Parts: sequence; C-alpha cells; structure tokens
Amino acid sequence: MAWRPELLRSSIRLVFIVILATSACAQTGTTFYVSTSGNDNNSGTFGSPWRTIQHAAKSVAAGATVDVRGGSYNESVTIPVSGNASSGYVVFQNYPGESAIVDGTGVSCCGSSGVNGLFNIINQSYVIISGFEIRNYSTTRAANTPAGIWITGSGSNLQILNNRVHNIVSKSERNGNAFGIAAYGTSATPITNLTISGNQVYSNKTGNSETINVDGNVQQFVISNNIVHDNDNIGIDAIGFEGVGPAGHDQAGYGSITGNTIYNISSYGNPAYGNQYAADGIYCDGCANVTIERNLVHNSDLNIEVASEHKGHDSSYVIVRNNLVYHGNSNGISIGGYSSTVGGTDHCTIVGNTLFDNDTKNTGSGEFQVQYYATNNVFENNIVDATSQGLLINNYTHSEPNPVTSDYNVYFTSNSANAQWIWNGHTYTNFASYQQGSGQDAHSFFADPEFLNMTTPDLHVKSTSPAVNQGINLGATIVGTTDYAGNPRVQGPNIDIGAYEQ
Repeated sequence: MAWRPELLRSSIRLVFIVILATSACAQTGTTFYVSTSGNDNNSGTFGSPWRTIQHAAKSVAAGATVDVRGGSYNESVTIPVSGNASSGYVVFQNYPGESAIVDGTGVSCCGSSGVNGLFNIINQSYVIISGFEIRNYSTTRAANTPAGIWITGSGSNLQILNNRVHNIVSKSERNGNAFGIAAYGTSATPITNLTISGNQVYSNKTGNSETINVDGNVQQFVISNNIVHDNDNIGIDAIGFEGVGPAGHDQAGYGSITGNTIYNISSYGNPAYGNQYAADGIYCDGCANVTIERNLVHNSDLNIEVASEHKGHDSSYVIVRNNLVYHGNSNGISIGGYSSTVGGTDHCTIVGNTLFDNDTKNTGSGEFQVQYYATNNVFENNIVDATSQGLLINNYTHSEPNPVTSDYNVYFTSNSANAQWIWNGHTYTNFASYQQGSGQDAHSFFADPEFLNMTTPDLHVKSTSPAVNQGINLGATIVGTTDYAGNPRVQGPNIDIGAYEQ
C-alpha cells in the first residue's frame, strides 16, 4: 500500500488524544493506587498501580485520592499539590485493610533546609495524610532534623489522621532535634485549620525538640485523640516567640488540645537534659487562646505546663480544664517561667482538673506549681491529692504579689502531717494558716476526695465526696460543656469539683 501522510497525521492525533486523556485522568477526583509491585510508568489504576508515593504526589491534583497498598515504601515524600474548597482534598491514605509503611531506613536526611520529613507539606492546602505507619528515620548530624511528618510555610485545611509515627531519632541528641509531627508557620499568612487527630506517636528520640508541635504562625488548630507515649522529650507543644514566624506572627493560637492520652514522657537520660525530669506531657510555651481539655496525662515529668521560655513574653488566655493528671515524675500542673530570665503566664485559667499523686520522684515541685511572672491567673474547682511528700501548692517565688486566684478546690494528702502550701515563698503546714496567710481558698476544703480506686487509679469520686456540688460555675465558656468522661459538665444543683461530674 502506498504511504499516505494523512494516515500518519491521524495516528499522531490519536496518540496525542490518548496522552491527553491519560494526563487528564490523573487530574480528576478519582482514586489512584500505589503498590510495591507497581511501576511509576503505569497509569495508577488499581490493576496498573504506581510504585512510589512521591510519583503519585506529582501526578494528581485537587480532589484525588491516593490509596497506598500494603507493604514498605522506603522514601521521603514531598507533596507538591493542594486541594481546594470546590474540588476537595488531596488524600493520601493506606488502602483499607492493609498496612502501608513509609520507612526511613537509609533515606537521606535532611537537605539544605535542615529539616526533612518522611512526609513533607510545604505551602500547601487541603491535604490529608491518613492511616500510615511512619517509622525509622534518623540522623547522626546535629545540624539535621528528621521528622515523621513536616508541615511548614503557610496553608490551610490540613489533616493528619490515624497514623503511627515512631522511631524518629536524632542520634546527636545533646545538640540535635527530631520531630514526630511538626507544623512550623513561617509566613505572615498562617497555617490554619490544621487537624492532628487519632495518631499514635511513640518511641521517638527528639533531643531538644517535641514529639508533636505547632510553632510560629499556626492558628485554629486541633490536636485531638492522639496517643503519645514513651518519648524522651515533650509530648505535645504549642509554641510562640521562637522566631519561627515573622514579627507579630510568631505565636501558635486559637487552638485546642483535646482528648489526648499522654504517658511515659521523660527527658531523664536524654543527653540534652542529662538526669533531669524536664519534659512536659502537654506544654503551652508562649501560646495564646488555647484550650487544653479532657486529656489523660500521667507518668510524664511535668504533666501539663503553661509558661513561656522567652523574656518579656507570656502564655496568655489559656484554659486548662477537665483533665486527669496523675503520677507525674516532677509535677502535676505548672505555670510561670522556670527562671527569672524567661517569660511567664498571664490570664490563664486552670479549672475542673483532678491532680493525683504527682511529683513521684520527690523533686520538690509538687502538685500545682507557680513559678516566675504569673499574673491574673485562676485555679479553681480542682481536686489536688498529693503524695506522702504533701506538697499541694508550690508558689515559691516572690516575682508577683498575686500570681493566682485560688478557690473552690479540694486538697488532700494521706499523710496530713506533711501537708504544705508554699505561697509567695512562705510555707504553711496547716490549711487554716495557709488560708489566712495567703488570702486564698476561702471556699476550699482539706478533705479526702474519696476516689473510687487509687491503685488503678479510678479518679471518679463517691457520691459522698466533698467535691460533689461544691464548685463554682464560671460559665460554659470557661468550665466547658462536658466533663472528662464526656458527660454534661453541670448536673444536679451545682458543678462538681474535679474532672468528673457525679
């Protein structure tokens, strides 16, 4: 047959149309697949999956879902694509019923930025990362910082859901850092509407840094229902004034830290701290307008702390409510800066918490600690039951004349002979003399709160407890609408003292 140019032109047009169709398919709101048996030259369908998550991230657009089949993926993934309000999120998730693992063994860390994650979201929006096991990422260089999930720049509507993040390690912990999940808002345009929920983050060695954090210009965040345990520095941290964001935009705020379970958080033996019990379970370090509620925090060094590490700056307008706080190595709840050279705590409210048997290492920090530059704070409706050491309030400084308004609390220690309240540096060993000398706690009690079980522990109280109906209702915006267990915060004639409503 004679050669016909028009046939060639038709064939070229057909090939071009096929290429366009394939490219367009990868940009629509459909589901694509990655498998350890795939190939990045494939089409990304279920029967012809891609091989790497990174290739999928470069191939999809708003509205797409990437299902990652079970198996181990030895890569660091940078997501270069955003979803949007009209087309929807870009979703990266494990294939249902299978276990997709992103493993950092041998993956280089950390490029010119100094920080790199096994997942990286930089200046993107409407992205979901869900259901992965993210593990085994480390460095020996103090200048490099590995992360499980690293979010930075600006962006909105980001969700980090139901992942397992573990063994993210700095092997130069004395001067180095690592993160489990971290968000650094570095722009005047914030990272906003960030949700970190349902994750388990454990067995990380983070040196001078945190397991989960939001730092700089991160606004309207939710950190909820995570299990954070067995890490060698801070569990969850909302941070300000570190120079992460530009001036005037350098404070995490308007967020909530809710319903998390946090335990076995200790810096003891971490080379950055030596033999110090200095790691917080939950830390607000210079944050503002944050609610910390309905968390279970135990066996951490300082179970909950609201303070600031930067001179002239405070954590402010923070509410700590309806939390169970027990068996802290050093302290139950602490406010104020740790020294006269740092910042403090202003207009923060600690209400409706149960503190039990904290300072198990007898550091002298006690149940409720008030340090430097605490101003306009409230401590009410709390049960405070101390170890045999008996240190109930430890306000050991003279930096402010009236650091806290304290009232409507129940105090107790089984060894009443050791009971102590330290107020503005003066030690009282009798509840009546403490009330008279400090001018605080006029409506409070020194009495057994009658916990159901102090061994397990079960920190519900009996119906005969002095905590029942003896609190002060400061309104739902302060005390919350539900107690620790999720029941209505006010039942019966009045609000109860402590984290549970009878």
